[in-house]
Amino acid sequence: MTESPPLTGTALIQSQLRGLDSSPGVYRMLNAQGAVLYVGKARNLRARVSNYARPTGHSGRIARMIRETASMMFLTTRTETEALLLEQNLIKQLKPRYNVLLRDDKSFPNILVAKSHPFAQIKKHRGAKTEVGDYYGPFASAGAVNRTLNQLQRVFLLRSCTDATFASRTRPCLLYQIKRCSAPCVGRIDLEDYRALVEDAEQFLKGRTTRIQADLAREMAQAAEAMEYERAAALRDRIKALTAVQSSQGINPQTVPEADVVALYMDGGQACVQVFFIRGNQSWGNRDFYPRLGGTESPAEVMEAFLAQFYDDKVPPRLILLSDAPEDADLVGNLLSERAGRKVTLGVPRRGEKAELVENARRNARESLARRMSESATQQRLLAGLAEAFDLPGPPQRIEIYDNSHIQGTNAVGGMVVAGPEGWIKSQYRKFNIKGTEITPGDDFGMMKEVLTRRFSRLLKEDPDRQGDTWPDLLLIDGGAGQVGAVSEIMADLGVEDIPVIGVAKGQDRDHGKEEFYRPGKRPFALPMNDPVLYFIQRLRDEAHRWAIGTHRAKRAKSVMASPLDEIPGVGASRKRALLAHFGSAKAVSRAGLADLQAAPGISEAMARTIHDYFNDRG
Repeated sequence: MTESPPLTGTALIQSQLRGLDSSPGVYRMLNAQGAVLYVGKARNLRARVSNYARPTGHSGRIARMIRETASMMFLTTRTETEALLLEQNLIKQLKPRYNVLLRDDKSFPNILVAKSHPFAQIKKHRGAKTEVGDYYGPFASAGAVNRTLNQLQRVFLLRSCTDATFASRTRPCLLYQIKRCSAPCVGRIDLEDYRALVEDAEQFLKGRTTRIQADLAREMAQAAEAMEYERAAALRDRIKALTAVQSSQGINPQTVPEADVVALYMDGGQACVQVFFIRGNQSWGNRDFYPRLGGTESPAEVMEAFLAQFYDDKVPPRLILLSDAPEDADLVGNLLSERAGRKVTLGVPRRGEKAELVENARRNARESLARRMSESATQQRLLAGLAEAFDLPGPPQRIEIYDNSHIQGTNAVGGMVVAGPEGWIKSQYRKFNIKGTEITPGDDFGMMKEVLTRRFSRLLKEDPDRQGDTWPDLLLIDGGAGQVGAVSEIMADLGVEDIPVIGVAKGQDRDHGKEEFYRPGKRPFALPMNDPVLYFIQRLRDEAHRWAIGTHRAKRAKSVMASPLDEIPGVGASRKRALLAHFGSAKAVSRAGLADLQAAPGISEAMARTIHDYFNDRG
């Protein structure tokens, strides 16, 4: 008796309906290899899944997905809001092929007014909000934060130095000389006056600048009347700086104190979402996003997926202005309100200042998408040219470029950068600290062997069937015949011999433009000087070199800054700072007696004994 073939497609989905009820929940559609194709939510699981069991009436994307479906998984939830939350968590975790996926999930920086010290410090902050103080943000980029911090320093003269630096100062630093700090570290301003500056800075960050400007103008007039001309001039400069800040803010809505403006533009199966951050009636920058689409989603579907994923790890503001309503606006609003712990309103304005803000964001989205599509078309032509020039089976979708960096073998590192149809894939860049003790200092072959062995051993372990998108179609190596031969041996040893390898050598006189290209078992050759593919390969190689050099410099700087205190058990960053502040140097700590060590702040008798033994009883 022969076994019947396993069910797939609509037949498989139809067979699943018998076990479903009308509960809300999440469903997963998987292919024959077990890879998740799609994750969806439903108010009524049975009704939602039954739509896929129909043989006709689907878009091309959905029809393909149904044909590939070989199994399904289901999870019921208490509410549809829980289903939406679970759906988006699974999408971010599993990255299904047919879902809308937000690919850029970087955190956004904030400004922190740190208040653990009597004289508050102002600084950039990214990550968990665990430090004592007030946080203002988010800002669209580190550049937007830095610009605002510079403006705040010019106007409010707040310190940006660390507490350890503050404690060790004996005279004002350069920031005081250029009128960017009031030098509280050396008593040039008392605590009460400094706190007044902090209060003014926080009022500014909340958008309440009118009173600040009026107060500064009044103080300037009083100083001039009292013939304190130097103080009056300093106040005049601060007023000028504040005016410059206000005029450089760009979009300064009068009727919208706090909102995120989210605008979507779709064209040719691609999408761009622009997000503008408005806080304290000021624009704190914007960021563009390019979610991955399946190809036939509606604007409402894309907007719902974007909002749920974007605010997964960010606190939403009270108002979110949208260009398109999400598929289920009430459900998304409930989800975001739960995350924020307060009411979050979603609005699609049609007139007035709010509508102008949305239209401005949508125009930016349209222009950004047009630029990206143009750049993508150029990139596709270059990849096709690369495939033709090197006899590749097709345009590579993932190129990995490797380079090493060291100085006479010290602080050796390997670097890997990645490029594809949409340009650099910076989230996939990797650094490799060379660990091999048997490698001779300066042995580039040995370093490359270690890097590639570690890279592909991990790939073989994590994705042996090459189901994901982390396997390269092409390896580009900085080097000639020797490097290419060594890489080919390494790949053969690992059993990975089907990935093309190209070596890029400097060529005659090591001139840019005279590069020679090496491939296993083939004669070297060169491309014409004006060939766009040559310039493309140069950019790839130069990016790998830049990445490796930067990694090496960071490692070298860290080793230069290393201190013997780093190796002492129980001495973390806080105790290290306390010891250095108390003794002045690591060498002085090493020479200190037990009683002297116990006199340092935060050093107990037991810790003093540990430190003393480390420096004196190691032989």
